[in-house]
Amino acid sequence: MELKYKKTQSSLTVYLYGELDEYSAKSLKNVLDNLFEDNLNVKKVIFDLSGLSFMDSTGVGLLIGRYKKLNRFGIVALITGANVSVEKVIEISGLYKIMPKI
Repeated sequence: MELKYKKTQSSLTVYLYGELDEYSAKSLKNVLDNLFEDNLNVKKVIFDLSGLSFMDSTGVGLLIGRYKKLNRFGIVALITGANVSVEKVIEISGLYKIMPKI
């Protein structure tokens, strides 16, 4: 699992690469939390999932947890770029209801 990010004046885009599963979610959680704590001045965080080849329910849980954290600070969380298999997991879980697709 690899993470990159790009910050603009009002947004933070987080690019995820590889597989988002139980193994990678543990370390990714801390990395994301630290990144968000350093960027609380943004209005939105966009999770770009175009680099993900796989995501399971642990990945959904990780994203829901980050949504809750961001929501406490009034930061909108959005999703973009999911491939067909990742999109299916997101749709089945209902994640797009709280983190809209852009």
